[in-house]
Amino acid sequence: MIGSRRALVGAALTTVASLAAAPAWAQADYPNRPIRLIVGFAAGGGNDLMARLVGQRMSEILGQNIIIENKAGAGGRLAIDFVKGQPADGYTVTVAATGQMAIAAAIYPKLSYHPTRDFIPLTMIASFPLILAGPANDTIKTVKDLVAYGKANPDKSNYATSSPAFTITTELFKLKTGMPAVAVPYKSSNEMMLSVAGGSTLFSIADGPPTVPLVQGGKIRALAVTGAERSAELPDVPSMAEAGYPEVDIGLWSGVFVSANTPPAIAKKLEDAARRAMTDEKVREGLKKMAVNPGGGPGAEFRKRFEDDIKRFAEVVKAANLKFEE
Repeated sequence: MIGSRRALVGAALTTVASLAAAPAWAQADYPNRPIRLIVGFAAGGGNDLMARLVGQRMSEILGQNIIIENKAGAGGRLAIDFVKGQPADGYTVTVAATGQMAIAAAIYPKLSYHPTRDFIPLTMIASFPLILAGPANDTIKTVKDLVAYGKANPDKSNYATSSPAFTITTELFKLKTGMPAVAVPYKSSNEMMLSVAGGSTLFSIADGPPTVPLVQGGKIRALAVTGAERSAELPDVPSMAEAGYPEVDIGLWSGVFVSANTPPAIAKKLEDAARRAMTDEKVREGLKKMAVNPGGGPGAEFRKRFEDDIKRFAEVVKAANLKFEE
């Protein structure tokens, strides 16, 4: 009888030990199947191209296929909500942008996720400034010219925008300069800049890809780039700091994130792979061709960047009394 009890106790302890060891083994041989990399925008866009570039190198480093899945909708927020609902086992990762994370947290009080509580930032893929552009005429050649014209002609002062990121940056510019301007909505940053070129709007602040070609073609004039440093794409264009408005320093970014409940060992392995991918010269050169600044720093550094961004965006939204529809 005693021997039988000892056998049962021994078997039970063995089972408990096996169950306790299972997660550790699962983490030790991670990844042992393909990883999904979720992108909240359509194929061919900037974030999609970045995800494919970095994902390919991460796949080689981890020794597993990384499959890109595009889940566009609601400014990329549908994808983030989807990732939040997946098992936190490291097999669902996302490449997310400023709009989905920092800006969404600042402007949507009923957001279904919180970027700092629900996700771990692994590394920033890239960051880039925005470009303030105006008409290609002899009246407005500098930022101060634009501000003076807007103040003198408030009925003609308007700006093109197609996203909260551009609206918030422009409203910050208005707060710091005292320049009046009414927002005119467009569907894309390309349409925004074409509206400036065609005289439908006075100015706009947008990203580089649709802006630089029009500047180089003489259709519009780049007056400044946000932040303290000049852009490699437009080396002759002053920074906002040089133009006299150092506080207009908003830039956008994209980065790699995983669920906050992911086991630390797996999250660390993913961070290491992402950061190693970012050191690859082909990856960095590919990003530079997209007119962005390659990242690759530690996740903790990235977290501080976007936590600061959330606060900054929220302050501008409050100061400018902005309202955004979800």
